[in-house]
Amino acid sequence: MRAFDALPRDLRLWLASACLPWSPESALKVWSRAGGPRNPDAAILRLEEIERAMLQKDAHVWQAKARQNG
Repeated sequence: MRAFDALPRDLRLWLASACLPWSPESALKVWSRAGGPRNPDAAILRLEEIERAMLQKDAHVWQAKARQNG
């Protein structure tokens, strides 16, 4: 919980409504690489892009499994 509490406020707020369970470490890594300290909006957009891609990938996996199971 300390790792989460130590995150920047904007990042904590985004994580609270994220669809996937991000670790504080991975979220902070994306945040920092996307320029979060200088441009929080751009960093949030990057986090959303990554999450959307992960959700799409998961959807394809589950759809394939559903087809296999009839």
